Amino acid sequence: SAELSDGIKAVENILNSFQTTIILQREILALASDANDEGTNALMSDYIREQEKLVWMYSAFLKK
Repeated sequence: SAELSDGIKAVENILNSFQTTIILQREILALASDANDEGTNALMSDYIREQEKLVWMYSAFLKK
């Protein structure tokens, strides 16, 4: 597919996927917080932090 061979388009798709995933993870984070589930809360927080860092790096790449 043309999209698979277009690096910029691939990075844009990755960013869109991360943004969708982070929204869902924030919902899980809120539910875990309401349920006083510290394990899930910590896990989601770690995932979100790492993925937000990747979003920042991919976004910086696209701006070059």
